[in-house]
Amino acid sequence: MSAVEKNWQATLARVRDAAHAAGRDANGVHVLAVSKTFPLDAVLEAADAGATAFGENYVQEGVAKILALRALAAREGSHDRPQSPRYQSLSWHFIGPLQSNKTREVAEHFDWVHSIDRLKIAQRLSAQRPPELAPLNVCVQVNVSDEASKSGVTPSEAVDLAHAVAALPRLRLRGLMAIPEPQPDVARQRQAFAVLRALYEHCRSQGLALDTLSMGMSADLEAAIAEGATIVRVGTAIFGTRTPKTALA
Repeated sequence: MSAVEKNWQATLARVRDAAHAAGRDANGVHVLAVSKTFPLDAVLEAADAGATAFGENYVQEGVAKILALRALAAREGSHDRPQSPRYQSLSWHFIGPLQSNKTREVAEHFDWVHSIDRLKIAQRLSAQRPPELAPLNVCVQVNVSDEASKSGVTPSEAVDLAHAVAALPRLRLRGLMAIPEPQPDVARQRQAFAVLRALYEHCRSQGLALDTLSMGMSADLEAAIAEGATIVRVGTAIFGTRTPKTALA
């Protein structure tokens, strides 16, 4: 068993334990394997271990992996890696800041975008989503910690943006996403996630059919699950220490 496979199983165990502690069904928490900057072989190892959803921050890198996996699924498997049906059903999530000049590539290749923070970006994705594909699943990113360096709308702006995004064709608004400022203890981690959970419930009370809270990463997934996360975005705990990337998205 590879290190990635061992880490995947350990991550699933963490999710199960956290869900049990919160009185939740672990099946209601999905692990998004954040494969940004890691090579295709690492993605294949995670997929072989059972991962079905992958998160990418850089458009060109993500599209290259998507095309490579689809090509692999389309041809006969090699001697050392037989063809696997799971390569055909992987879902790809764009989770980084998105520039206007990159929206077409994302609209054409990804299944999800977690980082909608401007109506203009959502409008471009809506217009550029190919009609033969299923609607693009999207989340509004909220800057719950009010960090100048972080993308995302303020909590006070999020509801209006969510309503505007929900009205666009070829998109399906699924929920909210946040990347809170790192905190040293679980109680403070939970405070930030509670802000997003409350905003999520407010959106639902206004008639928005949301079902997704994308929050929590390797260091704080337990706190996120305690506050209702339905997707946790885990990279380091699965793939190991990440090498800084200098390429632009």
